[in-house]
Amino acid sequence: MSKPDKFWFHCGRCGTLFRSPAGDFNGRVCPNCGGDPATGLPETLPPEPAATAGRAPASGPKRGKRTIRKRKNRHLTLKLIAGWTSLLFLIVLGARMKWHRAAPQGGPSRNAAGAPPALADDDIILLQKAGPLCGAVFEGFLAAGVPEKQNQFVSSPVTTASRMARFYDLNPITSIDPAKLSLAGTGLLNLPGGKALEAHWKSADGKTLDVVFREEQGEWRLDWEHYARYSDYPWSLFLAGSGPAEGEFRLLARERLAEERKDAETISLVLYAPRFGQPREAGFQSPEFLVPRRGREGALLEAAFKLARGGGKVYDSRLPDLNPDGMIRVRLKVRRTEVDMERKFEITGVAACHWFSVDDPGVQPPPPTEVKPPGN
Repeated sequence: MSKPDKFWFHCGRCGTLFRSPAGDFNGRVCPNCGGDPATGLPETLPPEPAATAGRAPASGPKRGKRTIRKRKNRHLTLKLIAGWTSLLFLIVLGARMKWHRAAPQGGPSRNAAGAPPALADDDIILLQKAGPLCGAVFEGFLAAGVPEKQNQFVSSPVTTASRMARFYDLNPITSIDPAKLSLAGTGLLNLPGGKALEAHWKSADGKTLDVVFREEQGEWRLDWEHYARYSDYPWSLFLAGSGPAEGEFRLLARERLAEERKDAETISLVLYAPRFGQPREAGFQSPEFLVPRRGREGALLEAAFKLARGGGKVYDSRLPDLNPDGMIRVRLKVRRTEVDMERKFEITGVAACHWFSVDDPGVQPPPPTEVKPPGN
Protein backbone atom coordinates (compact mmCIF):
# COMPACT_ATOMS: atom_id res chain seq x y z
CA MET A 1 0.00 0.00 0.00
CA SER A 2 1.50 3.41 -1.06
CA LYS A 3 2.09 6.13 1.51
CA PRO A 4 -0.19 9.21 1.31
CA ASP A 5 1.39 12.32 -0.32
CA LYS A 6 -0.67 14.65 1.89
CA PHE A 7 -1.45 14.56 5.58
CA TRP A 8 -4.09 16.07 7.80
CA PHE A 9 -3.02 18.97 10.04
CA HIS A 10 -4.77 20.81 12.84
CA CYS A 11 -4.34 24.60 13.04
CA GLY A 12 -3.36 25.62 16.55
CA ARG A 13 -4.82 29.10 16.00
CA CYS A 14 -8.34 28.63 14.57
CA GLY A 15 -8.80 24.89 14.99
CA THR A 16 -9.31 24.19 11.26
CA LEU A 17 -8.41 20.78 9.90
CA PHE A 18 -6.60 20.91 6.54
CA ARG A 19 -4.41 18.80 4.25
CA SER A 20 -0.84 19.67 3.32
CA PRO A 21 2.26 17.90 1.97
CA ALA A 22 4.60 16.45 4.56
CA GLY A 23 7.79 18.31 5.43
CA ASP A 24 8.61 22.05 5.16
CA PHE A 25 6.83 22.90 8.42
CA ASN A 26 8.07 26.52 8.33
CA GLY A 27 6.38 27.32 5.02
CA ARG A 28 2.96 25.85 5.83
CA VAL A 29 -0.01 28.21 6.32
CA CYS A 30 -3.58 27.59 7.42
CA PRO A 31 -6.01 27.94 4.48
CA ASN A 32 -8.68 29.34 6.81
CA CYS A 33 -6.90 32.02 8.90
CA GLY A 34 -3.79 32.41 6.70
CA GLY A 35 -1.48 32.15 9.69
CA ASP A 36 1.21 29.72 10.70
CA PRO A 37 -0.51 26.69 12.21
CA ALA A 38 2.46 26.63 14.63
CA THR A 39 1.60 23.72 16.92
CA GLY A 40 -0.12 21.77 14.18
CA LEU A 41 1.16 18.20 14.02
CA PRO A 42 0.80 15.78 11.10
CA GLU A 43 -1.87 13.14 11.32
CA THR A 44 -2.22 10.14 9.02
CA LEU A 45 -5.86 9.35 9.79
CA PRO A 46 -8.21 8.88 6.84
CA PRO A 47 -10.19 11.98 5.87
CA GLU A 48 -13.66 10.61 6.81
CA PRO A 49 -12.99 9.88 10.49
CA ALA A 50 -10.99 13.11 10.84
CA ALA A 51 -13.77 15.16 9.26
CA THR A 52 -16.31 13.45 11.49
CA ALA A 53 -14.19 14.23 14.50
CA GLY A 54 -14.00 17.84 13.39
CA ARG A 55 -17.80 18.05 13.23
CA ALA A 56 -18.26 16.41 16.61
CA PRO A 57 -18.73 19.60 18.63
CA ALA A 58 -21.44 20.86 16.24
CA SER A 59 -23.35 17.58 16.13
CA GLY A 60 -23.01 16.74 19.81
CA PRO A 61 -26.10 18.64 21.01
CA LYS A 62 -28.26 17.02 18.30
CA ARG A 63 -27.16 13.60 19.41
CA GLY A 64 -27.96 14.64 22.93
CA LYS A 65 -31.49 15.62 21.92
CA ARG A 66 -31.96 12.32 20.13
CA THR A 67 -30.73 10.49 23.20
CA ILE A 68 -33.20 12.37 25.39
CA ARG A 69 -36.04 11.57 22.97
CA LYS A 70 -35.06 7.90 22.91
CA ARG A 71 -35.03 7.83 26.72
CA LYS A 72 -38.46 9.47 26.83
CA ASN A 73 -39.82 6.94 24.31
CA ARG A 74 -38.37 4.10 26.35
CA HIS A 75 -39.95 5.48 29.51
CA LEU A 76 -43.32 5.82 27.73
CA THR A 77 -43.09 2.27 26.41
CA LEU A 78 -42.23 0.95 29.86
CA LYS A 79 -45.17 2.86 31.34
CA LEU A 80 -47.54 1.39 28.73
CA ILE A 81 -46.23 -2.12 29.35
CA ALA A 82 -46.54 -1.66 33.10
CA GLY A 83 -50.08 -0.31 32.72
CA TRP A 84 -51.14 -3.18 30.45
CA THR A 85 -49.55 -5.72 32.82
CA SER A 86 -51.40 -4.21 35.76
CA LEU A 87 -54.65 -4.31 33.80
CA LEU A 88 -54.14 -7.96 32.93
CA PHE A 89 -53.35 -8.75 36.56
CA LEU A 90 -56.61 -7.14 37.68
CA ILE A 91 -58.48 -8.99 34.92
CA VAL A 92 -57.00 -12.34 35.98
CA LEU A 93 -57.79 -11.64 39.64
CA GLY A 94 -61.36 -10.59 38.83
CA ALA A 95 -61.89 -13.58 36.55
CA ARG A 96 -60.76 -16.00 39.26
CA MET A 97 -63.11 -14.43 41.78
CA LYS A 98 -66.04 -14.57 39.35
CA TRP A 99 -65.26 -18.16 38.45
CA HIS A 100 -65.20 -19.36 42.04
CA ARG A 101 -68.40 -17.46 42.87
CA ALA A 102 -70.25 -19.11 39.96
CA ALA A 103 -72.89 -21.79 40.36
CA PRO A 104 -71.77 -25.42 40.81
CA GLN A 105 -70.07 -26.62 37.65
CA GLY A 106 -69.88 -29.81 35.69
CA GLY A 107 -73.30 -31.37 36.28
CA PRO A 108 -75.68 -32.23 33.44
CA SER A 109 -77.95 -29.33 32.50
CA ARG A 110 -80.84 -31.45 31.17
CA ASN A 111 -82.62 -34.65 32.08
CA ALA A 112 -83.32 -35.84 28.56
CA ALA A 113 -82.52 -39.38 27.57
CA GLY A 114 -79.56 -38.12 25.54
CA ALA A 115 -77.93 -36.37 28.51
CA PRO A 116 -74.24 -37.23 28.95
CA PRO A 117 -73.01 -39.14 32.01
CA ALA A 118 -71.68 -37.30 35.04
CA LEU A 119 -68.21 -35.78 34.81
CA ALA A 120 -65.28 -37.95 35.81
CA ASP A 121 -63.00 -36.79 38.62
CA ASP A 122 -60.24 -35.89 36.13
CA ASP A 123 -62.67 -33.71 34.19
CA ILE A 124 -63.78 -31.91 37.34
CA ILE A 125 -60.14 -31.20 38.24
CA LEU A 126 -59.47 -29.95 34.69
CA LEU A 127 -62.52 -27.69 34.81
CA GLN A 128 -61.52 -26.21 38.17
CA LYS A 129 -57.93 -25.67 37.02
CA ALA A 130 -58.57 -24.32 33.51
CA GLY A 131 -61.73 -22.36 34.31
CA PRO A 132 -60.13 -19.28 35.90
CA LEU A 133 -57.47 -19.22 33.16
CA CYS A 134 -60.13 -19.21 30.45
CA GLY A 135 -62.06 -16.52 32.28
CA ALA A 136 -58.96 -14.33 32.34
CA VAL A 137 -58.38 -14.95 28.62
CA PHE A 138 -61.93 -13.92 27.77
CA GLU A 139 -61.87 -10.78 29.88
CA GLY A 140 -58.46 -9.88 28.45
CA PHE A 141 -59.87 -10.35 24.95
CA LEU A 142 -62.76 -7.99 25.69
CA ALA A 143 -60.53 -5.43 27.41
CA ALA A 144 -58.17 -5.34 24.41
CA GLY A 145 -60.97 -3.79 22.37
CA VAL A 146 -59.46 -3.89 18.86
CA PRO A 147 -58.60 -6.93 16.69
CA GLU A 148 -54.88 -6.08 16.63
CA LYS A 149 -54.71 -6.56 20.41
CA GLN A 150 -57.41 -9.22 20.69
CA ASN A 151 -55.45 -11.52 18.41
CA GLN A 152 -53.13 -12.59 21.25
CA PHE A 153 -56.05 -14.27 23.04
CA VAL A 154 -57.53 -16.34 20.17
CA SER A 155 -56.77 -19.83 18.93
CA SER A 156 -54.63 -20.19 15.78
CA PRO A 157 -53.74 -16.47 15.90
CA VAL A 158 -51.71 -16.46 12.67
CA THR A 159 -54.55 -17.71 10.48
CA THR A 160 -57.28 -16.07 12.55
CA ALA A 161 -55.81 -12.55 12.26
CA SER A 162 -56.74 -12.12 8.59
CA ARG A 163 -60.22 -13.54 9.21
CA MET A 164 -60.77 -11.13 12.09
CA ALA A 165 -59.73 -8.15 9.98
CA ARG A 166 -61.99 -9.17 7.09
CA PHE A 167 -64.92 -9.93 9.37
CA TYR A 168 -64.79 -6.63 11.25
CA ASP A 169 -64.52 -4.71 7.98
CA LEU A 170 -68.05 -5.93 7.25
CA ASN A 171 -69.50 -6.32 10.75
CA PRO A 172 -69.56 -3.96 13.73
CA ILE A 173 -67.37 -4.65 16.76
CA THR A 174 -69.60 -5.09 19.80
CA SER A 175 -68.22 -3.32 22.86
CA ILE A 176 -68.64 -5.31 26.09
CA ASP A 177 -67.38 -4.22 29.49
CA PRO A 178 -65.62 -7.25 31.05
CA ALA A 179 -66.07 -5.79 34.53
CA LYS A 180 -69.85 -6.12 34.16
CA LEU A 181 -69.93 -9.78 33.10
CA SER A 182 -71.33 -12.59 35.22
CA LEU A 183 -70.63 -16.27 34.69
CA ALA A 184 -73.81 -18.28 34.08
CA GLY A 185 -72.41 -21.80 33.60
CA THR A 186 -69.43 -23.89 32.50
CA GLY A 187 -68.74 -27.34 31.15
CA LEU A 188 -66.40 -29.49 29.07
CA LEU A 189 -66.67 -30.58 25.45
CA ASN A 190 -65.20 -33.79 24.04
CA LEU A 191 -63.84 -32.43 20.76
CA PRO A 192 -61.93 -34.74 18.39
CA GLY A 193 -58.64 -32.99 19.22
CA GLY A 194 -59.14 -33.13 22.99
CA LYS A 195 -61.07 -31.42 25.75
CA ALA A 196 -62.47 -27.93 25.30
CA LEU A 197 -64.09 -25.68 27.87
CA GLU A 198 -67.45 -23.99 27.24
CA ALA A 199 -68.98 -21.14 29.22
CA HIS A 200 -72.04 -18.91 29.15
CA TRP A 201 -71.62 -15.30 30.27
CA LYS A 202 -74.25 -12.64 30.93
CA SER A 203 -73.54 -8.97 30.24
CA ALA A 204 -75.03 -6.00 32.07
CA ASP A 205 -77.13 -5.04 29.03
CA GLY A 206 -78.77 -8.47 28.76
CA LYS A 207 -76.53 -10.19 26.22
CA THR A 208 -75.77 -13.90 26.51
CA LEU A 209 -72.28 -14.83 25.32
CA ASP A 210 -71.61 -18.42 24.30
CA VAL A 211 -67.84 -18.92 24.56
CA VAL A 212 -65.52 -21.89 23.92
CA PHE A 213 -61.82 -22.26 24.80
CA ARG A 214 -59.31 -24.72 23.38
CA GLU A 215 -55.85 -25.53 24.65
CA GLU A 216 -52.94 -24.83 22.29
CA GLN A 217 -49.33 -25.45 23.26
CA GLY A 218 -50.15 -25.33 26.94
CA GLU A 219 -52.25 -22.15 26.75
CA TRP A 220 -56.03 -21.81 26.76
CA ARG A 221 -57.32 -19.64 23.92
CA LEU A 222 -60.66 -18.36 22.71
CA ASP A 223 -62.33 -20.09 19.75
CA TRP A 224 -62.98 -16.77 18.02
CA GLU A 225 -64.87 -18.11 14.97
CA HIS A 226 -67.42 -19.78 17.26
CA TYR A 227 -67.66 -16.68 19.46
CA ALA A 228 -68.14 -14.22 16.57
CA ARG A 229 -70.34 -16.61 14.51
CA TYR A 230 -67.86 -16.07 11.68
CA SER A 231 -69.08 -16.24 8.09
CA ASP A 232 -67.19 -15.35 4.92
CA TYR A 233 -69.74 -12.60 4.19
CA PRO A 234 -72.84 -11.15 5.90
CA TRP A 235 -75.74 -13.51 5.21
CA SER A 236 -78.31 -10.81 4.40
CA LEU A 237 -75.98 -9.13 1.87
CA PHE A 238 -75.15 -12.47 0.27
CA LEU A 239 -78.86 -13.25 -0.20
CA ALA A 240 -79.33 -9.78 -1.70
CA GLY A 241 -76.75 -10.56 -4.41
CA SER A 242 -73.70 -8.82 -2.94
CA GLY A 243 -70.23 -10.23 -2.38
CA PRO A 244 -68.75 -13.50 -3.65
CA ALA A 245 -70.96 -16.04 -5.42
CA GLU A 246 -70.05 -18.78 -2.93
CA GLY A 247 -69.04 -18.78 0.71
CA GLU A 248 -69.10 -20.59 4.03
CA PHE A 249 -71.60 -19.41 6.64
CA ARG A 250 -72.45 -20.11 10.28
CA LEU A 251 -76.25 -20.22 10.36
CA LEU A 252 -79.31 -21.51 12.18
CA ALA A 253 -81.35 -24.11 10.28
CA ARG A 254 -85.03 -24.98 10.69
CA GLU A 255 -86.66 -27.97 9.00
CA ARG A 256 -89.98 -27.12 7.37
CA LEU A 257 -92.88 -29.58 7.68
CA ALA A 258 -90.62 -32.19 9.22
CA GLU A 259 -93.42 -34.64 10.00
CA GLU A 260 -95.39 -34.08 6.80
CA ARG A 261 -92.28 -34.46 4.60
CA LYS A 262 -90.55 -37.29 6.47
CA ASP A 263 -90.99 -39.64 3.48
CA ALA A 264 -90.05 -37.04 0.86
CA GLU A 265 -86.79 -37.37 -1.08
CA THR A 266 -85.62 -33.94 0.04
CA ILE A 267 -85.32 -32.04 3.31
CA SER A 268 -86.89 -28.58 3.23
CA LEU A 269 -84.73 -26.04 5.09
CA VAL A 270 -84.92 -22.37 5.96
CA LEU A 271 -81.68 -20.73 7.11
CA TYR A 272 -81.27 -17.77 9.45
CA ALA A 273 -78.36 -15.56 10.43
CA PRO A 274 -77.61 -15.73 14.19
CA ARG A 275 -77.88 -12.59 16.29
CA PHE A 276 -74.80 -11.88 18.38
CA GLY A 277 -75.61 -11.74 22.09
CA GLN A 278 -79.24 -12.79 21.47
CA PRO A 279 -78.89 -16.51 20.71
CA ARG A 280 -82.61 -17.28 21.11
CA GLU A 281 -83.52 -14.80 18.38
CA ALA A 282 -83.02 -15.57 14.69
CA GLY A 283 -81.92 -12.96 12.19
CA PHE A 284 -82.43 -12.63 8.44
CA GLN A 285 -84.36 -15.55 6.86
CA SER A 286 -83.48 -17.27 3.59
CA PRO A 287 -85.65 -18.73 0.85
CA GLU A 288 -86.38 -22.47 0.99
CA PHE A 289 -83.53 -24.92 0.40
CA LEU A 290 -84.21 -28.49 -0.74
CA VAL A 291 -81.47 -30.95 0.18
CA PRO A 292 -81.57 -34.57 -1.08
CA ARG A 293 -81.80 -37.01 1.83
CA ARG A 294 -79.69 -39.69 0.17
CA GLY A 295 -76.57 -37.53 -0.16
CA ARG A 296 -73.95 -36.84 2.52
CA GLU A 297 -75.35 -33.37 3.25
CA GLY A 298 -78.90 -34.64 3.73
CA ALA A 299 -77.75 -37.50 5.96
CA LEU A 300 -75.74 -35.16 8.22
CA LEU A 301 -78.60 -32.67 8.54
CA GLU A 302 -81.10 -35.43 9.29
CA ALA A 303 -78.80 -36.84 12.00
CA ALA A 304 -78.37 -33.38 13.56
CA PHE A 305 -82.11 -32.71 13.68
CA LYS A 306 -82.71 -36.16 15.17
CA LEU A 307 -80.09 -35.54 17.88
CA ALA A 308 -81.65 -32.19 18.78
CA ARG A 309 -85.18 -33.59 18.93
CA GLY A 310 -83.95 -36.25 21.37
CA GLY A 311 -82.43 -33.64 23.69
CA GLY A 312 -78.84 -34.47 22.76
CA LYS A 313 -76.03 -32.06 21.89
CA VAL A 314 -72.83 -32.48 19.90
CA TYR A 315 -69.63 -33.40 21.75
CA ASP A 316 -71.50 -34.09 25.03
CA SER A 317 -72.17 -30.43 25.76
CA ARG A 318 -73.78 -29.94 29.20
CA LEU A 319 -74.85 -26.31 29.06
CA PRO A 320 -78.45 -25.29 28.29
CA ASP A 321 -79.46 -25.15 24.64
CA LEU A 322 -79.51 -21.50 23.55
CA ASN A 323 -80.91 -22.05 20.04
CA PRO A 324 -84.42 -20.92 19.07
CA ASP A 325 -86.96 -23.76 19.29
CA GLY A 326 -86.62 -26.32 16.52
CA MET A 327 -83.36 -24.90 15.14
CA ILE A 328 -79.87 -26.34 14.93
CA ARG A 329 -76.49 -24.76 14.29
CA VAL A 330 -74.87 -25.48 10.94
CA ARG A 331 -71.78 -24.42 9.00
CA LEU A 332 -72.67 -24.57 5.32
CA LYS A 333 -71.18 -23.77 1.95
CA VAL A 334 -73.76 -21.98 -0.18
CA ARG A 335 -73.60 -20.97 -3.85
CA ARG A 336 -75.58 -18.18 -5.52
CA THR A 337 -76.39 -18.16 -9.23
CA GLU A 338 -78.32 -15.87 -11.58
CA VAL A 339 -80.47 -17.69 -14.15
CA ASP A 340 -82.73 -15.65 -16.47
CA MET A 341 -82.61 -12.69 -14.07
CA GLU A 342 -83.69 -15.00 -11.24
CA ARG A 343 -81.45 -15.48 -8.21
CA LYS A 344 -81.07 -19.06 -7.00
CA PHE A 345 -79.23 -20.63 -4.07
CA GLU A 346 -77.80 -24.09 -3.50
CA ILE A 347 -76.14 -25.80 -0.53
CA THR A 348 -72.90 -27.24 -1.90
CA GLY A 349 -71.57 -28.70 1.33
CA VAL A 350 -72.22 -29.24 5.03
CA ALA A 351 -68.95 -28.49 6.81
CA ALA A 352 -70.34 -29.13 10.31
CA CYS A 353 -73.51 -29.25 12.41
CA HIS A 354 -72.04 -26.83 14.97
CA TRP A 355 -70.04 -23.57 15.01
CA PHE A 356 -66.78 -24.77 16.58
CA SER A 357 -63.50 -24.32 14.70
CA VAL A 358 -63.01 -28.03 14.07
CA ASP A 359 -63.41 -29.89 10.79
CA ASP A 360 -65.35 -32.79 12.28
CA PRO A 361 -69.09 -32.56 11.40
CA GLY A 362 -70.19 -33.30 14.97
CA VAL A 363 -72.72 -36.00 14.05
CA GLN A 364 -72.48 -39.33 12.32
CA PRO A 365 -75.26 -40.31 9.92
CA PRO A 366 -76.58 -43.87 10.18
CA PRO A 367 -75.09 -46.35 7.71
CA PRO A 368 -77.11 -46.66 4.50
CA THR A 369 -79.65 -49.47 4.57
CA GLU A 370 -79.04 -52.21 2.05
CA VAL A 371 -81.89 -52.63 -0.43
CA LYS A 372 -82.42 -56.28 -1.25
CA PRO A 373 -83.66 -57.17 -4.72
CA PRO A 374 -87.14 -58.68 -4.95
CA GLY A 375 -87.37 -62.44 -4.53
CA ASN A 376 -84.43 -62.78 -2.06
